[in-house]
Amino acid sequence: MTRHFLRDDDLSPAEQAEVLALAADLKRAPYADRSLAGPRTVAMIFDKQTLRTQASFAAGIAELGGFPMQVDGRLAGIGERESVADVARVLGRQASVVVWRTSGQERIEQLAAHAGVPVVNALTDDFHPCQLLADLQTVQEHLGRLAGVTVTFLGDGCSNMGHSWLLAGATAGMHVRIAAPGGFAPQADVVARAGEIAATTGGSVTLETDPGLAATGSDVLVTDTWVSMGREAESADRLAALAPYRLTEELVALGSTEAIAMHCLPAYRDKEIAAEVIDGPRSVVWDEAENRRHAQKAILAWLLREGGAAS
Repeated sequence: MTRHFLRDDDLSPAEQAEVLALAADLKRAPYADRSLAGPRTVAMIFDKQTLRTQASFAAGIAELGGFPMQVDGRLAGIGERESVADVARVLGRQASVVVWRTSGQERIEQLAAHAGVPVVNALTDDFHPCQLLADLQTVQEHLGRLAGVTVTFLGDGCSNMGHSWLLAGATAGMHVRIAAPGGFAPQADVVARAGEIAATTGGSVTLETDPGLAATGSDVLVTDTWVSMGREAESADRLAALAPYRLTEELVALGSTEAIAMHCLPAYRDKEIAAEVIDGPRSVVWDEAENRRHAQKAILAWLLREGGAAS
């Protein structure tokens, strides 16, 4: 059976731990795994702007011995010029894996249904699972553990990062707090699913509107841009509503003595995060950015071993 990575809970707790262990191994020995030797092709489709996603996947695919084939999603006109299903059928015969950075989650699910090869979510409006693998790898590196760690995500809880922290954090046995104002709470179905997972892993899920209360005692404090791609017209209203949730030195000080600050980038200093935080001693942001490569290599290699078709 072909396995895909479309959302964070596509991995069981044991599988997530296995992928993260592989990511750590590949960081220590970048060329030890040659799952894509041949070279086998990985199709990378980008509908949205990208820096870290494109750079980390291209570098990682090359290190695995493969060829990163970049497809301009806007030029291809996926879903307009050709149906998603037809594009999937074409690319599935050209590539061993398809990686897609797009908008609606339903688009990548449709691609996976027809591709016949593993499909990886490189970002949708609802989830950002590859970023979370990198984030979990970073937390593990700096704190030495995941289970029992308390993480607070501040800002737009209904964002892809808010949703992915709920699912991935619960899968890892973490205590996930989402601090967001009214109107920015995560989707109820995602919260419910995260709660189900947490009940089996010893983690927990909490929604909070008070940023100070949410930050108190946290080991990890996380934020993301408040104006995501495609929401620029809402910029003024979003910035006003979310201003109290800015990740500041004062909030970091409320965390545990080992608290670290995270941001998946791009960051807008002194909007969602204070410059003193992202550029300060508690920041692990640049480790996060590097770990995208290692974590994504791990999920690619793992998917190919777990039933990826040979192309």
